[in-house]
Amino acid sequence: MSKEILTTSAGAPVPDDNNSISVGARGPLTFDNHYLFEKLAHFNRERIPERVVHARGTGAYGTFTLSKSLKDYTIASFLQDVGQKTEVFLRFSTVGGGQDSSDYARDPRGFAVKFYTPQGNLDIVGNNTPVFFLNDPIKFPDFIHSQKKDPRTNLPNPANAFEFWANHPQSLHQMTILMSDRGIPASYRHVHGFSSHTLSFWNTDGQRYWIKWHFKTNQGIKTLTNEEAAKMPAFGAQQDLVDAIDRGDYPSWTVKLQIMSEAEAKGYHINPFDLTKIWPHKDFPLIEVGQLELNRNVRNYFAETEQAAFAPSNLVPGVGASPDKMLQARLLAYQDAHRYRVGVNANQLPVNAPRCPVNHYQRDGAMAGMGCPAHGHENAFLGSPNFYPNDRAAEGAPVPAAEFAPPPMPVLEQAWIGYHDQGEEDYYTQAGDLFRLMNDDQKQQLCNNIAGGLSQANADIQARVLAQFEKADPAYAAGVRKAIAAIA
Repeated sequence: MSKEILTTSAGAPVPDDNNSISVGARGPLTFDNHYLFEKLAHFNRERIPERVVHARGTGAYGTFTLSKSLKDYTIASFLQDVGQKTEVFLRFSTVGGGQDSSDYARDPRGFAVKFYTPQGNLDIVGNNTPVFFLNDPIKFPDFIHSQKKDPRTNLPNPANAFEFWANHPQSLHQMTILMSDRGIPASYRHVHGFSSHTLSFWNTDGQRYWIKWHFKTNQGIKTLTNEEAAKMPAFGAQQDLVDAIDRGDYPSWTVKLQIMSEAEAKGYHINPFDLTKIWPHKDFPLIEVGQLELNRNVRNYFAETEQAAFAPSNLVPGVGASPDKMLQARLLAYQDAHRYRVGVNANQLPVNAPRCPVNHYQRDGAMAGMGCPAHGHENAFLGSPNFYPNDRAAEGAPVPAAEFAPPPMPVLEQAWIGYHDQGEEDYYTQAGDLFRLMNDDQKQQLCNNIAGGLSQANADIQARVLAQFEKADPAYAAGVRKAIAAIA
């Protein structure tokens, strides 16, 4: 095997990588240590800002195989023929903690899937829970602030979290899941994934359907108690996934959909676009559509997992958004976060680059390149003119394709633009339904987990949170009261 020569970042051979140039063995360094300066300057810039949420994550590549044609519902090219295979990248994460946190925090788990389809990348950016704490994005910064370290002490403060929840009953459903026995997954291989948001399909006839994605783990759900989690290494979930794939024990998920017609949505008793609520399976049963398998680890964690940029706005023909308020805000916020954190040309990095030709009139910016030759394509059009419309279509200048336009999005008749309070929504029934599904041991774990944090809040906050539990199920409130009294 021929010897590889160490080089500078510009490709010049490096004669010595152990010693700087100095004036004699004991003398000072000289200013022509350009290779030393290159190493130190790059080292100073090795880190990019960590994600504000979902900072601690683990990713791997795999394959989605379609088992049911969805051509009646969508024109999406990768969902047409049984047996079609689509490469994917899936990133798991905790939500609230930073890079210094543990894989075993009591926290939702991010479940973000990038489908590299023939017509661009589709990102399903969800969690391991089917609902979320909020249904209006204006409260998202406040919610995250309440879950992060206290700004004065830089320490976790459960009282802050419960103070937020006391003021936001829409969080009750998700908080019940978080505090249940499902709150600490044993590994990333043993979690379900959900789009959580309602998305849409449309077919060749222009008919729109509302959909929810479900990824059901084939390994089964496994979780940990607080006591078990405390004994685990901080990096344990990442190591578990890497080791499993390295030994050929490829984790997989059965992919299912819930589908709702526009007519059904219009008259349904639950707002189908409220992120704090599920669609009951008895009304909208799960339809199996494929299998997702993870079978290849990343080669470089930073280049791939850390710089992976998922965004709900990465949509493809046949897949669209919905009136979900939280989703609407994420269409802007996620891409904006990546432009700040990674750079305006983040989509040119190999992990983010589409596996199909890219033609657009965007130009320049930090790290602008020629596309991603590593995946067999370059941007097909980067020359003149750099504007549209123009007179060069015959020469290869890209033009829009009207046949991929989505059907018009329905809105409420005679809807008025303004502030619409959602405080009178029913945030209690589904949380109560979930509580009643639990066995006695699960109910006890839930009450104990809540009591551990709620007991640190003041009496007024405790009273308001307990009132929410009472509306969900009187036994729920009674169990938490008893657990708090046991701590006192």
